[in-house]
Amino acid sequence: MADKKPKMKLAVLTSGGDSAGMNAVVRAVVKAAILKGCETYVVREGYEGLVRGNSDECKTEKVSGSKGQEDSLLNNLRFGDGELLKDGTSDHPTGRTLRGRYIVRVGWDDVRGWFAQGGTLIGTARSMTFKTVEGRLNAAHNLIKEGIDAIAVCGGDGSLTGADVFRAEWPKLVSDLQAQGRITAEQAKQHGHLKIVGMVGSIDNDMSMTDMTIGAPTALHRICEAIDNIDSTASSHSRAFVLEVMGRHCGWLALMGGVSGGADYILLPERPPTVDSWEDQMCDLIKGHRDAGKRKSIVIVAEGAHDKNLKPIHADYVKDVLTERLGLDTRVTTLGHTQRGGRPCAMDRILPTLQGVEAVDALLDATPDTPSYMIGIQNGRIVRVPLMEAVKMTHSVAEAIKVKDFDKAMSLRDPEFVEALEGFKATSVLEKEPKLAHHLRMRVAIMHIGAPAGGMNAATRTAVRYCIRQGHKPFAIHNGFPGLLDDDINQLSWLGVDNWMTRGGSELGTNRKLPDIDLGGVAAKFQQYKFNALIMIGGFEAYKALSILEQARKHYPAFHVPMVHLPATISNNVPMTEFSLGSDTSLNALVDACDAIKQSASASRNRVFVVEVQGGKCGYLATMGALATGACIVYTPERGITLDMLRNDVKYLKKRYSLDIKGKNEGRIVLKNETASEVYSLEVITKMFKEEGGKMFDSRSASLGHTLQGGIPSPTDRARAVRLALKCMSFMEHHHQLLLKQPGNLKKANVDSAAVITIQGSGVIFVPATEMQEHADTANRRGTQEGWAKVADLVEDLVARKQILEKEREKNPVNA
Repeated sequence: MADKKPKMKLAVLTSGGDSAGMNAVVRAVVKAAILKGCETYVVREGYEGLVRGNSDECKTEKVSGSKGQEDSLLNNLRFGDGELLKDGTSDHPTGRTLRGRYIVRVGWDDVRGWFAQGGTLIGTARSMTFKTVEGRLNAAHNLIKEGIDAIAVCGGDGSLTGADVFRAEWPKLVSDLQAQGRITAEQAKQHGHLKIVGMVGSIDNDMSMTDMTIGAPTALHRICEAIDNIDSTASSHSRAFVLEVMGRHCGWLALMGGVSGGADYILLPERPPTVDSWEDQMCDLIKGHRDAGKRKSIVIVAEGAHDKNLKPIHADYVKDVLTERLGLDTRVTTLGHTQRGGRPCAMDRILPTLQGVEAVDALLDATPDTPSYMIGIQNGRIVRVPLMEAVKMTHSVAEAIKVKDFDKAMSLRDPEFVEALEGFKATSVLEKEPKLAHHLRMRVAIMHIGAPAGGMNAATRTAVRYCIRQGHKPFAIHNGFPGLLDDDINQLSWLGVDNWMTRGGSELGTNRKLPDIDLGGVAAKFQQYKFNALIMIGGFEAYKALSILEQARKHYPAFHVPMVHLPATISNNVPMTEFSLGSDTSLNALVDACDAIKQSASASRNRVFVVEVQGGKCGYLATMGALATGACIVYTPERGITLDMLRNDVKYLKKRYSLDIKGKNEGRIVLKNETASEVYSLEVITKMFKEEGGKMFDSRSASLGHTLQGGIPSPTDRARAVRLALKCMSFMEHHHQLLLKQPGNLKKANVDSAAVITIQGSGVIFVPATEMQEHADTANRRGTQEGWAKVADLVEDLVARKQILEKEREKNPVNA
């Protein structure tokens, strides 16, 4: 049977500066397009590759010798072996050559394993030629020669603007090409409309109308790694360090690096210091920290930083100020292009993958009347926004800064940017005098409950710093409720929690005991220590503890105080919140482990590793980890494991390995949640794959266990910890003041004063404990609705599991 005509021929290119996650975009676009019946190409060296095109003597040849040639998908599965994109002088194994080729057809396996690589494997270049009409005319001719009528572009605002200009000029370019005799009338008619979609690749996170740009999370990882490494030497030598990070018009990296790394002072383009002498302000602040006993000082400067009069502020000048005025031994570190490099973090694999899939749908939906779309992220959802509207708003920020309208520049950033800046000020400045009057101050109890998770200590540090700023007294309850009953309690200080931002685990100690071990005793301790508020940082147990304390209010007046649960668990199983502290750190630990395992599996060829991960009865970690690592199969408690499922998985693995080009096979990852099945354990599944694989593939197992709970918290978890902890403190202050307004000594707290802080989209919402019960699956310790659940289907789609099994059933209906 001959191949059907493709729905669309599309090309993907990366342009402008490189950023981590670009390869994940290319991989996702290629795979999603093939699944939808399209023919896929990559453009090497960005727009310059479009201009250069392919030499006439080098034609794309059809794949020969493919066992699945009668089928479009299987043909694409065998189309390449990853060598397509390397320059060389010898013929390609499938009968094609690369000499003089910039627009290259690719298949499924050409992009295999790409998203673990930093940078962009298809290359990028800033093309001056494409900026000319003649250059764009050649680019149009090269696309039409290959029959391509759609382009997905991943780059910055300049690259996306260029794409939109190219689309707007397309009809005239086609007309000119026909008039010059370079294309036929039939080609002109067939390619009268060019479809364009953009995705933002920028480490600065400087594009408007999207909450996160591709590459920004990884760049933040690099910055925080540098700060963490500098932190120890700064403390050892009692030095000050000035770090310069990228960001000409956007201070996101400097701001989030300051928040996540515990910096003392930051300088941003959007919000320069408002005082006439920022040098005095900085020195007074750092001197206050030194007087309190702090041995190190860190100042972060965005490369585009300036004072309120737009005079540039350079790192070397900041160093001179600290040295001359405070006598500090100061060093400068300019991170430069190290921020662009390294392996992509988990979010820079997951989000670009989701965006790439949406980009293909946007191209298939495009008509001459629809605008060019940019694929972005808003409120935690992948969205399409008008490309030029986003570019225009982005330029408005730089224009506002240029005319010193800094309030407008801040208003054009997303709300989290503003909150992060306020959060930095609240946690980095040691105030000389508390902000609240005596009668408004609280005695705040802080407790960790459940298993340890990255970000617990960061949240505690934030709460403590805020308490001291306001005049509250923060008390650490060690070892949960048993520690409370044993009087294992102490007051925390501003300097005592200084280094907690980067510490994993739980500095307070934690366990799973609930307050009902001795409710009367717990109430007595509340009275003894005169606690006015309680913040519990932990997982599902903390939610249950909150519910128990709220219900016990009718018997114990001591519990009539504001109480809040801040979700922190690697399982991400707290109902109604999209993210819990620790889940991002754990995902990154999972990605690191699976990258190493996959390398071992690939070196051994034809080896399947079954990797077991934690998560309790919630499959979030396994599912999102599978998407981030390119796992071919994922087993979760929500879906369970059946014998039929395992039988089909064996069939899939056999067929998939049979499609690999000889000598180019690879290891593959299967992710299994620890409680996905009581019967089909890690050992059973591994042995089953080994037995059924025969000579085709081998099988090994790996259990990651508690390695997923440890390690340094990710920047995302640190930043979330600051944001959520500050909102928890404001929540408790509000309800404490409501209680103070009640007459008499016996105060009755509002039912809403016992709540869980949840992330829903980009918003933060407090959900009363009584309302949470409706959305909690208590038996399985997870929520009743899980927004990430559909990702499991995408994991299977991106390895063509369903399609391969369907073809096998068609060929062998008896054995199906």
